[in-house]
Amino acid sequence: MSTATTPTLTAKQQQILSYLRNNAATKTYFKSRLIGKELGMTAKEVGSNITALQEGDHGVEIEKWGYSSSTTWKVQL
Repeated sequence: MSTATTPTLTAKQQQILSYLRNNAATKTYFKSRLIGKELGMTAKEVGSNITALQEGDHGVEIEKWGYSSSTTWKVQL
């Protein structure tokens, strides 16, 4: 697990990253809407922050997967 770039993340990005790391071992696909519901954010906030997480090396691989009703993200550790 790489944490070298974690300090440059915003609080919301760190919260989303932590959520994904904690749940990616048992689940592969995540909807922005459901992540937001769990973390008290809007789906739009989740989507814009996940995009920032995709660009860094944070120990998780995040791929935009689907767009129906809420963006779905494929997440792998």
